[in-house]
Amino acid sequence: MMRYLILGAGFQGRACAYDMLRNPAVATVTLADASAENLASAKAFLAKVSRGRAKFKRLDAGDPAAVKRAAAGCGALVSCVPYFLNLPLAKAAVAARVNFVDLGGDTGIVKREIALHASAEKAGVCVLPDNGLGPGMISTLAVHAMSMLDRTDEVMIYDGGLPQKPVPPLDYMLTFSEHGLINEYAGAAVALREGKLVSVPALSELDVLDLPPLGLVEAGHAAGGLSTLAETCAGKVKTMFNKFLRYPGHIPAMAAMRALGFFDLAPVEIRKGVKIAPRELAAKLFRRHFHRPGDEDLVVIHSIVRGVKDGRAAEVVHDLLDRYDRESAMTAMMRATAFPASIVAQMAAEGRIKPGAYAVERGVPPVPFIEEARKRGFDLRWKFRWLDRRPQ
Repeated sequence: MMRYLILGAGFQGRACAYDMLRNPAVATVTLADASAENLASAKAFLAKVSRGRAKFKRLDAGDPAAVKRAAAGCGALVSCVPYFLNLPLAKAAVAARVNFVDLGGDTGIVKREIALHASAEKAGVCVLPDNGLGPGMISTLAVHAMSMLDRTDEVMIYDGGLPQKPVPPLDYMLTFSEHGLINEYAGAAVALREGKLVSVPALSELDVLDLPPLGLVEAGHAAGGLSTLAETCAGKVKTMFNKFLRYPGHIPAMAAMRALGFFDLAPVEIRKGVKIAPRELAAKLFRRHFHRPGDEDLVVIHSIVRGVKDGRAAEVVHDLLDRYDRESAMTAMMRATAFPASIVAQMAAEGRIKPGAYAVERGVPPVPFIEEARKRGFDLRWKFRWLDRRPQ
């Protein structure tokens, strides 16, 4: 019977705990947070699945020594706290000889976690960063598609969280932090062009897609979604990108805000002696306009991978559509972000991933992951098709 420790009792932490507690082979799941209020809310949320196995602990994730003590003897430690804490937490997990999984958030930090490979291997544990939605599940699905081809030329990944009932004029709702959302809009995305790693502005190069049952949606480059995947595939894959999906009109509006400086960090003097960072104001406005408690969301992934199989042009298309779960009162974004972390943590604890520190595209076996995702009710489908005519 396995024990797990999850840091952070917010939306993602409690969703991760919910998934683990549905596994009868799990002995206990301890949800740790510095906030008594968060812990109390999480306890109420998990009451139906706990059966006495959910534990709650006041713990400061910024204290690696305390985390190491709390993690001792656990099958895995999952970080659902801000990304800048992940490196010291990964080190604490390795020192405690405990597997470590996080949701990513900063590619530079992820690379430093992967650099722990030798020490993790020696300790007999895994360090597996970036296992959320994107980065995370989108990369695993891309690897799954690439494994069906002899040569991969193009990887085009589209994903996003959207309201089921969009409210004009911007047709969006917050399903995670407004600060994280602005980072996606304000930063630079990585991509591959002619096999070379390039940087492109977020929100740029608008695509329009017709995705049943959503209808017409638009897509722009997403900052951070690919994480290490593009660098891993550089020189092997000609074209690769990740773009987020929005209802029509949203991305041009955000691009206009970016161009006007609403996402800038440098303070602007609005009158004598009064300065404000435009991004700080934008975050407040995003929270006011996009926070819609009670509204139901959906998450969609649409990825197209093209290349060659048996000397013929072919493609593999993955599609996932997940909706708000009324029974558990869990958003689709919670499920699509936290459940992958839970799946990977349990795979590591069960010995299904060999010890070491790995980027998601190297460490997570796609077929077992997909099998686990489908057990959790994810409507995940894929199709393989030839792009050329069969020779006569």
